[in-house]
Amino acid sequence: MPKPDPALLDTARYPFSCRIEPRFGDLDTNLHINNVALTGMLEDARVRYHAATSYQAVLADPVAMVASMQIEYLDQSYYPQPLEIFVAASRLGRTSYVLNQLVKQEDRVVAYSEVVMVWVSKAGPVPLPAEFRTSVADWMLRG
Repeated sequence: MPKPDPALLDTARYPFSCRIEPRFGDLDTNLHINNVALTGMLEDARVRYHAATSYQAVLADPVAMVASMQIEYLDQSYYPQPLEIFVAASRLGRTSYVLNQLVKQEDRVVAYSEVVMVWVSKAGPVPLPAEFRTSVADWMLRG
């Protein structure tokens, strides 16, 4: 993924954010937060985003699963300063949607991620439910 459009690095565009405290065990040998640990923190932020958007309330059999994830590491992150992770849906497709995630530590943007989520049932991909399309409208990336 090329470096993100600077407009995607504006926290005001993201309707959701959460604070995640790194653990000492999240460090690499250079005393930075490990890239794998940061991936887990992005996952935690997505779960919190989905809880805030009432995502679970529209589930029946289908669930959303990660189909692809791209991360651009833009700066180093350190322990023990907390990370603030911003999340917004940006595109809705027929069976999938895209989540944008922005990670800041103090006043620095340290990472940007785009995640494609696919709505699936036991039989495979299914169209996004109308209830989901309605509920996610307030949680989209702002213009």
